[in-house]
Amino acid sequence: MRFLVTGGTGFTGSYLVKFLLEKGHEVTCFDKQKGLFYDVLAQKGADMVIGSVTDRETVKKAVKGAEGVFHLAAAFRVINVSKKVYWDTNVEGTRIICEEALNQKVKKLVYCSTQGIHGNIKNPPGNEDSPVIPADYYQFTKYEGEKVVTEFAKKGLKSVIIRPTAIYGPGDPERFLFLFRLARKKRFMMFGNGKAFYHPVYIDNLVEGFYAAFESDCEKAEPYIIADEKYFTIKKLVDKVGQSMDLKVRFVHLPFMPLYMLAAIIEAICVPLKIKPPIFRRRVDWFRQNRAFTIDRSKKEIGYVPKIGIKEGLKRTAQWYKEEGYI
Repeated sequence: MRFLVTGGTGFTGSYLVKFLLEKGHEVTCFDKQKGLFYDVLAQKGADMVIGSVTDRETVKKAVKGAEGVFHLAAAFRVINVSKKVYWDTNVEGTRIICEEALNQKVKKLVYCSTQGIHGNIKNPPGNEDSPVIPADYYQFTKYEGEKVVTEFAKKGLKSVIIRPTAIYGPGDPERFLFLFRLARKKRFMMFGNGKAFYHPVYIDNLVEGFYAAFESDCEKAEPYIIADEKYFTIKKLVDKVGQSMDLKVRFVHLPFMPLYMLAAIIEAICVPLKIKPPIFRRRVDWFRQNRAFTIDRSKKEIGYVPKIGIKEGLKRTAQWYKEEGYI
């Protein structure tokens, strides 16, 4: 089969492209920039297309001949990006992708949303029916993108919506790096009690989830949480990160609110000056917000089975960080 993967040169997209190629499929990798993995994917045989999902003519050419579409492209959290950029990419870009997929009779579209749309889970674990409470404009536009996919599902576009939890794994120089760097010091400043829940998903598990969604009989824009089997308190997670490097982490507990107030002040100073804040409230909220879900629906309805556990996933990630000189 031939697949189109938008956002294909990013961390998640590149893993998905390689996964599809290894299964013997043909893949068009579509992204607005070359990214870190462009050359690797091109060498493996992907057809590389550079362009924006907001450019209809480019999208039309990229979709042509595809039997399946994995739509991962999105404007993510970048400092000094206007709300218009988020809306145009995450909502209107999704609309263009859906329109062209429907026009060209694509068999199924799988849309990548985020579990972040559920906000803080007050009574964990949550699920796909938990209240939708986006905490920022990125999450808001991702949910609006879900509405677009649902709209086109009613018009005949077979589709599935995936809501990944916190993605990590080798090849990503950002998401979990701060945890490894702090744990490596063997002394971790824990703001608050460390009892908030965090739910990771190893990149290989996520890619399997995408493919399971496409292969399933689900086709009416049903949403599915894709996560690892287990979630952890953030204290336990940091402890496991230390163990992956054969280190014992000692925790120093500090009050949360002074840190949150400091982050607010720094944002108020940096944002008007178009400077990336060294700390900000959304990141600080990591210490107190619950992110924990059941994946029963994904298991039952799309046949999702996470194969890599936290011990192996963190070990592989730590090894990559070491080899690349990040830690």
